[in-house]
Amino acid sequence: MFNALVKKIEQLAEGKRPLRFMEVCGTHTVSIFRAGIRQILPPNVELVSGPGCPVCVTCDEYVDRAIVYAQMPDVIIATFGDMLKVTGTYANLAEISAAGADIRVIYSPLDCIKIAKENPDKHVIFLAVGFETTAPTTAATILTAKSQGVRNLFFLSAQKLVPPALEMLLNDSEVRVDGFLLPGHVAVVIGVNAFKFLKIPSVVAGFEAEEILLALINLLTQIDEGRAEVTNEYKSVVKPEGNLTAQKMLSQVFCTVDAEWRGIGEISQSGLALNEEFADFDAEKVLPVNVPKINRRTPCRCGEILRGIVTPKDCPLFGKVCDPIHAVGPCMVSVEGICAAWYRFSF
Repeated sequence: MFNALVKKIEQLAEGKRPLRFMEVCGTHTVSIFRAGIRQILPPNVELVSGPGCPVCVTCDEYVDRAIVYAQMPDVIIATFGDMLKVTGTYANLAEISAAGADIRVIYSPLDCIKIAKENPDKHVIFLAVGFETTAPTTAATILTAKSQGVRNLFFLSAQKLVPPALEMLLNDSEVRVDGFLLPGHVAVVIGVNAFKFLKIPSVVAGFEAEEILLALINLLTQIDEGRAEVTNEYKSVVKPEGNLTAQKMLSQVFCTVDAEWRGIGEISQSGLALNEEFADFDAEKVLPVNVPKINRRTPCRCGEILRGIVTPKDCPLFGKVCDPIHAVGPCMVSVEGICAAWYRFSF
């Protein structure tokens, strides 16, 4: 089946102008590299990666704020492991942990409730970083903590929404894409209908090699027929309306706010903050801190890479001073980061 799908792509691409399709999910990026899909595509069909890694788009100021909290003697920081090596303006959480801060790697936000109950004299702060995929679990944790009367658990939210970022990319004069491979995991939660505003060929895709190839065939067919629609090639798990239960929890716990994306800037209504009803769980409101704003200049081109303007190999740091062991930019830190995928599968 794989070879037949590749052949179909070649037939549809023949004679067409150069086309660029962007995947906006880190899992897609890794799957594409693992299957060698970039290498077998026709020369006039290019895949570029977008801002599909939540760790990668988390800005310096957030990391700096997390470090300030971590250095407080009565605070325990709970986080997913891939946040440890994301550097702010002067340090990362791994370095602060080595210096004695109590930073704990968890596998689910619900683990924070147990930590908070076992440490009633501590402020436990969860670093809530993610897209729509993980945000419902964070919302469920907050609802559970409230119902159980847990008073020493707080959340530092840098959760972001994918659709506003796609709209920003379409309005960016430096970004040129002819179609989107939409993130399957995000679409499970928000549904296909949430992407209907897109005015270029777009398709929700699964993560197996054949599923990605089917999505590319869909995009090429739309271009061949002069259509620009949002379609679904991941129907086994993605519904038009999405997961209504998860959406209800998100709207109950969070409100949308403007949010800063690393290397991209502020995107309107692209972030999630706690609603006023849950302000007692908001770390920034309950434990306000001053975070000095420091402008850090670096030759890292992560911001341009996340917009699909350049590839990791265009960055002067890639593979030289920046690698998965000594990551300079966040795109090299996360296993789903664009630079990490390029390094792992291209070197």
